[in-house]
Amino acid sequence: MSASTRTGPAGIAENADRLWEAVTTGDEYTAGDVVVQALGQGLDPESVLLDVIGAVQRKVGQEWAANRLTVAQEHVATAINDRVIATFGYVLKRPEPHLGRVTVACVDGEWHAMPARLLAEVLRLRGFHVDYLGAQVPAPHLVAHLHRTGPDAVALSSSIATRLPTAHATITACQAAATPVIAGGAAFGPDGRYARLLGAEAWAPDARSAADRLAEPLPRPQTGHQPLDDLPHLADQEYTLVTRTSGRLVKAVLAGLEERIPAMRAYTDLQRQHTAEDIAHVVEFLATALYVGDSELFTGFLTWTADILTARGVPAVSLVPALDLLEAELRDFPRATGLLGTARTHLADRAAGSGLSA
Repeated sequence: MSASTRTGPAGIAENADRLWEAVTTGDEYTAGDVVVQALGQGLDPESVLLDVIGAVQRKVGQEWAANRLTVAQEHVATAINDRVIATFGYVLKRPEPHLGRVTVACVDGEWHAMPARLLAEVLRLRGFHVDYLGAQVPAPHLVAHLHRTGPDAVALSSSIATRLPTAHATITACQAAATPVIAGGAAFGPDGRYARLLGAEAWAPDARSAADRLAEPLPRPQTGHQPLDDLPHLADQEYTLVTRTSGRLVKAVLAGLEERIPAMRAYTDLQRQHTAEDIAHVVEFLATALYVGDSELFTGFLTWTADILTARGVPAVSLVPALDLLEAELRDFPRATGLLGTARTHLADRAAGSGLSA
């Protein structure tokens, strides 16, 4: 194989295939060898990070969603990929920072740290001084770090949309510390709509774009800005009330489902626990949709959930009774009932299109 083949698209694909085989069989040593050899062959380090390790990590998530990888296998693969990234610090000559200083952190409650880790490494390769704080960073600790180090920007990552209210508070806190924020990750929407809505100075769809954007100074934060300035609909208190009563809502929906679906009365304690957790996720995403005022967030979550259930042999229409019961509990909340009605119609149409029925 020629050098150009080893370092071109074919070489990237071959190394990604080898790494996939290693991480899905739990072979950490081979995974490390793949990365070391790819770098030794002259493959661009940023491509190794994003087009080999990053591509494999995305496939891990896709295969879990399709029920072809277990949760344990997903965790093993992610842990190996995370440790493999550490190889870069030993194999490559460490670049001298000559650009700005950036703090990279995940929103509090966000445990998917890989996208932030990949960004931190790309920024280091490009010559930024990077403080990588990892997963689940509480806003007070992040702000204390900003006051101590004075970075030029914060790169804030979140993959789970239910962390958006926390992300909003974190963005506002960073801005109060005179530090602009670039947001990234699936939580902020494929088009960055929630990053803009929550007042971030910038958004990027991926690590390369974020690094490109950070090559130029971000706008300075506004002063005297309040969260309610971005989301005036929160004045109706629906988000607050749904959040505060979420435990009661879960119990009411679970009890109602047992009345409607007699087979549920024979569930084991573990099955009841899993069902309650699923209902709690529905309530949490409903509350988040109320926070950002966007029905697509809730409908998108239910579509994803329906796909997950279908891959596991559970009819997606089983979600509809839960939405009915939740709507009955929230009948005095017009925005919430509107979101639930839209989602129920979407699921019914989806079931009809697939030949299923409630």
